[in-house]
Amino acid sequence: MTHQMEIRLQSLKYGLNLISGEIEAAIPSLPQHGIVNIFLKHTSAGLCINENASPDVQSDFRYFLDKLVPEDDADFKHTEEGPDDMPAHIKSSLLGQSLTIPIKDGRLALGTWQGIFLCEFRRNSCRRNIIITVIGE
Repeated sequence: MTHQMEIRLQSLKYGLNLISGEIEAAIPSLPQHGIVNIFLKHTSAGLCINENASPDVQSDFRYFLDKLVPEDDADFKHTEEGPDDMPAHIKSSLLGQSLTIPIKDGRLALGTWQGIFLCEFRRNSCRRNIIITVIGE
């Protein structure tokens, strides 16, 4: 069995945004066993699985990425859409646009403290499109 759907998220704030609920709500039902692939159709945002209990994790994660790829680097040439444009593309490439999560006993097999996050790297974000593919028995 393979099932695929596309969802469109509202514009999200800069940083890590928990989207586990939106992902689970978009999937009508899960098979007992299989995998879910989540693919983000953008090059200036990313996906990750991270701790969903402490907001300090999201804040520290954003701080680290901003320190790693600052927006004020005068050597960036691709700046047509603003100073956050090229840093957003680099951060997106570092994290990636796809996650694969196992399905176990009809549920996403995330750990107790794990959540699915959309990492928004643009200050003036737009709505984001995600394709969800469910493969299972």
